Amino acid sequence: MGPLDGVRVLEFAGSAPTAFVGTVLSDLGADVVRIDRAAAAPEAARTPNPLARGRRSVVIDLKSTAGVQTVLSLAEHADVLIEGFRPGVAERLGIGPKEAQDRNPRLVYGRLSGWGQTGEWAERTAHDLAVLALTGALDTDPETGAPVLPPAAYLSSFAGGGMAHVQALLAALYERSISGTGQVVDTALSDGAALVTTLVHQWRNAPGVHTVTDAPHYAVYECADGRYMAVAAIEPRLYQALLVQLDLQDEPGLADRDDPAQWELLREQIAAKFRKHDGSHWEKIFAEVDAGTVPVFSVEEAVEHPQLTARHAFIEVDGTQQVAPASRFGRTPLSAPGPSPVPGEHTKAVLAEWVR
Repeated sequence: MGPLDGVRVLEFAGSAPTAFVGTVLSDLGADVVRIDRAAAAPEAARTPNPLARGRRSVVIDLKSTAGVQTVLSLAEHADVLIEGFRPGVAERLGIGPKEAQDRNPRLVYGRLSGWGQTGEWAERTAHDLAVLALTGALDTDPETGAPVLPPAAYLSSFAGGGMAHVQALLAALYERSISGTGQVVDTALSDGAALVTTLVHQWRNAPGVHTVTDAPHYAVYECADGRYMAVAAIEPRLYQALLVQLDLQDEPGLADRDDPAQWELLREQIAAKFRKHDGSHWEKIFAEVDAGTVPVFSVEEAVEHPQLTARHAFIEVDGTQQVAPASRFGRTPLSAPGPSPVPGEHTKAVLAEWVR
């Protein structure tokens, strides 16, 4: 059920980025077993959680000799291990790469941390905002140097570090299919955040170059009722459609979008048009034309959009609405994600199945 059907993944519970990696691999069909440190109370209810869905849970005491041996026994039968400990913690526990790969040379040992396993900051705490700030991801205005507000989507933790780690683990699995040997994969959230700012760094390293992200035709504008419209009219045809819908195409003194010196004036001219009507008016107007202009939706509004509905971008899991797996596979379609486990729910079953 999915392209990773048959791949066994051992995930250590702890950090949100590591949990995200476990979710993506599980969504793709892998058998993900999460190692929790404490069992839930007998009466504990299942808690729906998109960062826990689709895997099984075993409880192991990592501070006991027996617990360490159990982990290594599981690692012996795993294809991938993912941990989000601070550098050195896994080694101190006796479950580091050497111990695990001595038992299983084919194991791909994944390490995901804030700043990576090397460097002076390796053991520092790394939250999303700090990582974005340090890697240049919040730099937007070459004129003022003013940073933007960080996105709410945890860009470095998920889109940066998490997705980069998934990509690296899959690459290591592919290489193993050729060499027959696993390896250690070290990914830092800062590595991933820097990677997704590739174009920003390229633009900023070209002195005097104004980027599209600074342009008035790539911006967010407030409507009369306080709602917002996002304008991404980069291509000339999109920009022309934008001008037509705003009734700006024949405006006397309309600023030239190709002249950055006139961008401030053009921004004011576009903003004045949007302020004349409510967001619902503009949403309806731009729904009928491809102008790269869309309403800024809340999470609740996004799930109702016909395009996202057509893609089944949101599904029900555990009785709650969650984001669906991102890709669609023609020959190995994905099954619906399973529920989130209660910590320790599958300890006996997994040990019997994996270790025998």
